[in-house]
Amino acid sequence: MAELAGVSVRTLHHYDEISLVKPSARTAAGYRAYSAGDVERLREVLVYRRLGFGLREITALVDDPATDAVAHQRRMRGLLREQRDRTAAMVAAIDKELESRVMGIRTTPEDQLKVVGAQLYESIGSAYPATRRTEPRIAARIWEALGDARTVLNVGAGTGSYEPADRKVTAVEPSALMRAQRPADAAPCVASAEQLPFPDQSFDAAMAVSTVHHWPDPVAGLREMRRVARRVVVFTYDAGTTGWLERFWLTRDYLPEFAGLLAGWPSLADMTRAIEGRAEPVLNPWDCADGFFEAHWRRPEAYLDEQVRRAVSVWTRAGRQAEQRAVDSLRADLSSGRWAERNRDLVALDAAELGLRLLVA
Repeated sequence: MAELAGVSVRTLHHYDEISLVKPSARTAAGYRAYSAGDVERLREVLVYRRLGFGLREITALVDDPATDAVAHQRRMRGLLREQRDRTAAMVAAIDKELESRVMGIRTTPEDQLKVVGAQLYESIGSAYPATRRTEPRIAARIWEALGDARTVLNVGAGTGSYEPADRKVTAVEPSALMRAQRPADAAPCVASAEQLPFPDQSFDAAMAVSTVHHWPDPVAGLREMRRVARRVVVFTYDAGTTGWLERFWLTRDYLPEFAGLLAGWPSLADMTRAIEGRAEPVLNPWDCADGFFEAHWRRPEAYLDEQVRRAVSVWTRAGRQAEQRAVDSLRADLSSGRWAERNRDLVALDAAELGLRLLVA
């Protein structure tokens, strides 16, 4: 067992002594014998341990009677994805510093320290004001879905682009950088998004815009929204339909790594069930004002702009090598006319169906 788990026998003995992982039986010779359930519990303990949790915290997590095996796996997967995103952001920051040093430019102490504390939004959030703003046609759909709600909880609120100005809004945003960029007259904002610190049905509506893919456990988060609000509105993306990767030329021809970023992500049906609602397609206008990943589908030159890419988490998560290859290939195809030939049908479209969805309950 110790060999398979990659820990020492002494560690297993310690887990037994503190009742963290107690083997179900002993052999006649006195050896510890682990059942399938014991192995599953040990796996959970080791994942949480390698994520940096202390033993007391882990005990509370694995003993939580409200969390079954599937919920544990979703939580662990979410935490591991979050750790991966932080690592990707740190790698991107180090790559940037390396480029500067090779050119003889020394980075400031402040920039050097940002690397060790980098989180995904902390690394990309500074680019948001230039390229991420409210798209009025999408905003109209969201605000219409909110109905007559007067009190609104905005979960994963970012800089508050889509918050309705005519309602009382409370925002949840874990990123300090994003909170700092909220306008002075924006809604009051609480920092924790892990568990919503509000009583049941305390808001008329809860909304989330382009944020669910960053949550450690999307389904649990959506259920929390349903718990605290009588109405739920979520702007998200459908990655479950057959051939979804082929919808957008950027993922089809230049960045196939996008598929891996959403591997294991809950299906649209799972997310819809979590809020007990329905899913509605949202067309992406060709001149979309908000610079999210799919926004420039008819303006391919925009993806050559470093500032545009830095405000979209997909590029950071895909990694510097994949990003550079995609950009170089796109630049070459735009220069040669290959992109225009491949995508000539797009020119006549005012809006495109690229998987954007509005979940409403």
